[in-house]
Amino acid sequence: MVTHRVLVVDDDPTVSDVVRRYLEQDGCRVRLAADGLAALAAVDAERPDLVVLDLMLGGLDGLEVCRRLQRDQPGLPVVMLTALGEESDRVLGLEVGADDYVTKPFSPRELTLRVRSVLRRTAPAAPPRPALLRDGDLVADTGRRTAERTGRPLALTVREFDLLEFLLRNPARAWSRADLLDRVWGWQFGDQSTVTVHVRRLREKIEDDPASPVRLVTAWGVGYRYEPAARA
Repeated sequence: MVTHRVLVVDDDPTVSDVVRRYLEQDGCRVRLAADGLAALAAVDAERPDLVVLDLMLGGLDGLEVCRRLQRDQPGLPVVMLTALGEESDRVLGLEVGADDYVTKPFSPRELTLRVRSVLRRTAPAAPPRPALLRDGDLVADTGRRTAERTGRPLALTVREFDLLEFLLRNPARAWSRADLLDRVWGWQFGDQSTVTVHVRRLREKIEDDPASPVRLVTAWGVGYRYEPAARA
């Protein structure tokens, strides 16, 4: 059995202990950090497979920690914990690179399932379908989970890569946000603004002009559609 290393960053020892116990029962090796600087040091010392990160930390807050992780450890999955209920705050966590989020108060079991889902998507596996997906100057390697455009690597988060892969495999069809939430995230219900944020971030990386996209376009009244370069 593969044992995943998870770093839990929260300044509330009660929350940290509950999360640790549930993740350990699920087979994870868990390390705790109580603040942002300790979290960054822990990532440098022993790179975890995933970080569970509280948004509201004293000193260096969770948003800045997430920004630095995305800059210095690209591809490291982050599941954000937030006690804030406003949609704008949840969206901000996704904007800086979090792959998923859970709002406090939360079910520890739900958090465990979310962590497992992200880890499953990042686990190396030999894909049954062709590893390379090409569309003009855009190439996604589903085996290595890397992507490049015009020969330059794209810094994609876990969910951004998942979304890109799904769209490359299913072009020229309009998908609603609910469809994408189900097919890409595996959620039967959830905040659909998650999809909106990831579409916007992905456009910034694959479009010449994200404000006027020609690949990942809006299907008015439905959701989004991927137009292959040959059709753009």
